[in-house]
Amino acid sequence: MPRRARVMRMSVEQPMWRALAGYRVLTMFYAVGLFATAYDRFPRPWVAVAYYCVIFVWTLATLPRVANAASCTRPFLAVDLSLAVCGILLTPVADAHARIVEGGPTLPSIWTAGSVLAFAVKGGWRWAAVASTAIAVANLVERGVPARDTVHNVVLVWVASIAIGYVVEVARASERTLARALEIEAATRERERLARDIHDSVLQVLAMVQRRGAVIGGEAAELGRLAGEQEVALRTLVSGGMVPVSRVSTDAADGALVQLVDERDEREDGDEPGGRGGRDGRGDGSVDLRALLAPYAGSRVALAEPGAPVPLPAAVARELAAAVGAALDNVRRHVGEDARAWILVEDEPESVLVTVRDEGPGIPEGRLAQAEGEGRLGVAQSIRGRLRDIGGAAALISVPGQGTEVELTVPKNASHPKHATDEKHEKHEKHEKHPREARGGGAAAWVRGKAGNR
Repeated sequence: MPRRARVMRMSVEQPMWRALAGYRVLTMFYAVGLFATAYDRFPRPWVAVAYYCVIFVWTLATLPRVANAASCTRPFLAVDLSLAVCGILLTPVADAHARIVEGGPTLPSIWTAGSVLAFAVKGGWRWAAVASTAIAVANLVERGVPARDTVHNVVLVWVASIAIGYVVEVARASERTLARALEIEAATRERERLARDIHDSVLQVLAMVQRRGAVIGGEAAELGRLAGEQEVALRTLVSGGMVPVSRVSTDAADGALVQLVDERDEREDGDEPGGRGGRDGRGDGSVDLRALLAPYAGSRVALAEPGAPVPLPAAVARELAAAVGAALDNVRRHVGEDARAWILVEDEPESVLVTVRDEGPGIPEGRLAQAEGEGRLGVAQSIRGRLRDIGGAAALISVPGQGTEVELTVPKNASHPKHATDEKHEKHEKHEKHPREARGGGAAAWVRGKAGNR
């Protein structure tokens, strides 16, 4: 059965478009009224009449164009601005030079501000600056000299349009933030509802199978063990969960779009050439690292992660997850299939730190160098090599009798594995010498807590 999605559209800029449409109509009639009151003073009034007929038809015919951002296209804006500039430059042809010198209004008068405001609402303050500059140049050419009143009007239009454009950009950013917050709230409530339903049914059945299997023994014990692993994995999924990714409307006229959608595979999102971006909606091919590490959680592997997404470039996140998998493989191979392990994910301001710790006997001094000399490159290539290629660092801390801890650090601006530089190699060596100083004592406290629990 297809999933039902509840869609809510929000647009704080829609009232601006309605106000702009009203402003264009009112200022068009205002310009015509100014001309009508001074008709006898125009030496060539037929030029003004022709121009007013054009902008009258244009203003009314293009009202749907200023109804929303999608309809207000770049060609429309270019033609609209051209009409405003032409009206200013036609003023000396239709009006007397004496009236112009005295500060008489141009043919379009304040109707030109409507064109500039359309640029501001559509494209923000940068577009507004371009349009207001074109109007300013046309006014200076029409007047011939930079008179005080002309400069005053030019500066007023310039400042007002840029300010409105900036306000529009801030409003859009706030709109996206609000959409994200509403979506996280809706996702949290849905996850809580699913957790209740699953706890009352599936999880209780799995727990019962695990207990009964342990009592019966034999093949039933193996079945119980598998049921226990699935219970832990399912409990991790419904309790921690992945916060769904925010999707906002690409049509600015519709405002922010809050909608529950099915996630695509991270390879489709992250590796799309020149694509639309990855799971976190950043547009830079990022994925949530938690989604790649969640499959490793089980009855023997505990995963501790932040409550918010941990975005990384898709290729970097996959390499980091593969290094974590290699570390867990080493735990199973050298400590035993039943060995317990812990994964800790820390989202720091400049980097992401993933720590993998086991409860094994530790690694004797010099054993890694000996294994590398024998051609066994599990740690050297699968872990350190992967981290080095993405500009990160891998540090291995082992105390005899107290287990082994692997610290994987990746900067948030890490590059694709194929584009790593020598400078990152140097950072890797430096971090490997002083892993604790590089990240503070957060993971150390976590390790001590785990040791105490044992």
